[in-house]
Amino acid sequence: MNYVYLFAAIVSEVIATSALKAAEGFSRFWPSVIVIVGYGLAFYCLSLTMRTIPIGVAYAIWSGVGIVLIALVGLLFYRQPLDPPALIGMALILAGVLIINVFSRTAGH
Repeated sequence: MNYVYLFAAIVSEVIATSALKAAEGFSRFWPSVIVIVGYGLAFYCLSLTMRTIPIGVAYAIWSGVGIVLIALVGLLFYRQPLDPPALIGMALILAGVLIINVFSRTAGH
């Protein structure tokens, strides 16, 4: 169940961050509401995850996967291209998340 909470935290954070751009400095009502609710839900779910998964591991997975997903949202919805160094960096982030999940005994499996 911990990884369900972590997945929910990641998805909520990605939705909130995507809406943050659309909120245009909190000048647009509905995107601003999505930002506030999304981040609130993200942090709540992340806190539930941290009951059993160590804070460093949970945060590394949350932020790493979130970075990659937000970059994809930027590419697909906001037409923000990624150059090769950015793609390589994100591949390394994903590799780190994978290593933590497959090999670490502290990942709370």
